Amino acid sequence: MATIVVKQIGSPIRRPAIQRETLKGLGLNKMHRTRELEDTPSVRGMVNSIPHLVAIVEEKA
Repeated sequence: MATIVVKQIGSPIRRPAIQRETLKGLGLNKMHRTRELEDTPSVRGMVNSIPHLVAIVEEKA
């Protein structure tokens, strides 16, 4: 199973509600926190919808 490590690099303050909810869906809630998530199309879509708030730090096979 492939995984990716996602890091929050932007603040959700003064962002639209949908972007804040996307961060919550990824399990991120504070700056510079990381989460290791399964590499699925839905997770990739969430990350790609808020590229200014999150970054993919590492991809594991």
